[in-house]
Amino acid sequence: MALLLLRGEPIGEVDAVLFDKDGTLSISEPMLHALATARVTHGLKLLGERHGPLHARQGSRARELLEQAYGLRGQGIDPAGTTAVACREHNLISTATALTQVGLGWPEALELSQEVFTVTDHLHGQGSASPPGASPGLHGLVQRLAGAGLRCAVISNDDQAGIEAFLLSQGMRPHFQASWSAEHTPRKPDPAAVLGLCEALGVEPDRCALIGDANSDLRMARSAGVGVVLGYLAGWSSPPPLDPSFPQLSHWAELGARQGDAITP
Repeated sequence: MALLLLRGEPIGEVDAVLFDKDGTLSISEPMLHALATARVTHGLKLLGERHGPLHARQGSRARELLEQAYGLRGQGIDPAGTTAVACREHNLISTATALTQVGLGWPEALELSQEVFTVTDHLHGQGSASPPGASPGLHGLVQRLAGAGLRCAVISNDDQAGIEAFLLSQGMRPHFQASWSAEHTPRKPDPAAVLGLCEALGVEPDRCALIGDANSDLRMARSAGVGVVLGYLAGWSSPPPLDPSFPQLSHWAELGARQGDAITP
C-alpha cells in the first residue's frame, strides 16, 4: 500500500496502478497516423479496382469519409477517434460503414475493409516504421512506483502481443504484473474489464489507481469503483478533451508515491 501524490498533494492510498497503453504509456500517434493513412490509401485503391475507377467527386467523398472514420487530422490523430481509442474490430466496422456511404453493400464493404486491414496490419506495433516510444518521464515513474511497492498493469484495446512488445522494448516488462487486452472478455470500456484485471492482480478496485487518456477509460474506471482515476494529457499532439471532473496531469514527474514515512517524489 502506498499514498499517491499529484503535484505533491495526496490523492489516495492504493496497492496498484492500472495504465492505458496508447496515448498514455506510449506515444503512438506517429505510428497510428501512418497506419490510418495507409488504410485510406489502400481503401481507395481497392475500391477503384473492385468497383471501377472513381470519378473525382466520388473519390474525394470516399477519402473524406475514411479520414473521418479514422480521426485523421492533418499530421495528427483525433485522440478521441476510433484509431486512437477503439480496437481493431471496431475500426474495421467503421471502415465498412464509411464504404457503404459511397454505394457499397454491407457484404462488399466488409470484405473490402478486411482486405485493407490485412494489407496494412504490418504497420501496427513494433514492426512498424514508427514503433511507439515511452511517454516522457515514464521510466522514472515506473521506478518510483516499484520503489513504493506498488504493482502495475496495462489495460488496453491493443492485442496481447502489442502490449508485450511495447513493455519488452522499453525494458519495463518486470515492473508490470498483469495486462488486459482486446483479446480478453469483456474488453474495455466495459467496467467488468477493470474488475477482471484487478482480480488477476489480486487487488480490490477501490485500492487501485487508473490512468488513461480517454473519457471512456476514466468513466469505465469510475463505474468499476476504482479509487483514484487520473486523466493523462500529454500523449497526443492535440490534448484529449477530458472530463474536467477527473484530476489530470501533463507529465509523469507530477506523480509520486509515498510508502510509510518515505517519499518517492
